[in-house]
Amino acid sequence: MRSFESLSAREILALAISLEEEDERIYADYAEELKQDFPATAAMFGTMRQEESDHRRRLIELYQAKFGEHIPLIRRNDVKGFVHRRPIWLTRPLRLDAVRREAATMEVETRRFYEKSAARTEDASIRQLLNDLAQEERSHEYRAEELSDLDAATRGQEEEANRKLFLLQIVQPGLVGLMDGSVSTLAPVFAAAFAARDTHIAFAVGLAASIGAGISMGFAEALSDDGSLTGRGHPWIRGLVCGLMTALGGIGHTLPFLIGNFTLAFVIAVGVVLVELTSIAWIRHRYMESPWLSATVQVIIGGILVFLAGVLIGES
Repeated sequence: MRSFESLSAREILALAISLEEEDERIYADYAEELKQDFPATAAMFGTMRQEESDHRRRLIELYQAKFGEHIPLIRRNDVKGFVHRRPIWLTRPLRLDAVRREAATMEVETRRFYEKSAARTEDASIRQLLNDLAQEERSHEYRAEELSDLDAATRGQEEEANRKLFLLQIVQPGLVGLMDGSVSTLAPVFAAAFAARDTHIAFAVGLAASIGAGISMGFAEALSDDGSLTGRGHPWIRGLVCGLMTALGGIGHTLPFLIGNFTLAFVIAVGVVLVELTSIAWIRHRYMESPWLSATVQVIIGGILVFLAGVLIGES
């Protein structure tokens, strides 16, 4: 990597052109990805993309006038001192807060680059353009900060859209997994416990059922749809969330059977089941807007029926 101090005026202009082209394309990606769910933020990124394009054009015109037609390829990662960026513009779906923070960081970094470049450039026309661009990037910096301070109505609409995406991509598959893992493993765990009266066997059955259900539910969720039409996000992320929550739901009431005393393990396991069912009811009420009473009654009745089925089968 080159040090910034070793760059000539020609190389500084070439690097500036590369920076503006990269930022322009990143903003274009942001605008394209966000336009459906966050149109106001997408429009602001579209405007910023156009301004970065204008900066690039002015830099190229000055470079051609000073140094000719060939522009050497010098990129951000070829020079020491630039912030290493995680390519969040390649992730799907984009997180609104992460995009806003990244835009603000980009503008601060670019402004500082122009200010330092102008300070060490002796050519008057190059210094003038770099100083002008530094001031314009400062206004971009303010605009990037305004992305977090849109008018109340627009901000409310975008936050609501962001909440719906969170529900579709994280809460919904997680809730499905937690319900399946907590409820479906009740029968095999308690059936094994009452059939063998052996906590080790109950734990082994519960662990196998939890992990098996987690793998099964994870693949089922991931393969259900690719998210392109439903907006439910990356299928493997949903599958991972669903699978982990399924396994967690089953392991919760399996762990007490590590205790050697059967009666104590059973009492603790029943307590864990009640906590799991209450948590499911709360999540449905909090995120899925289900009435608290109906969510609680539905989940607890279903859990009790499965629990009783396991106990009866184990006792038979």
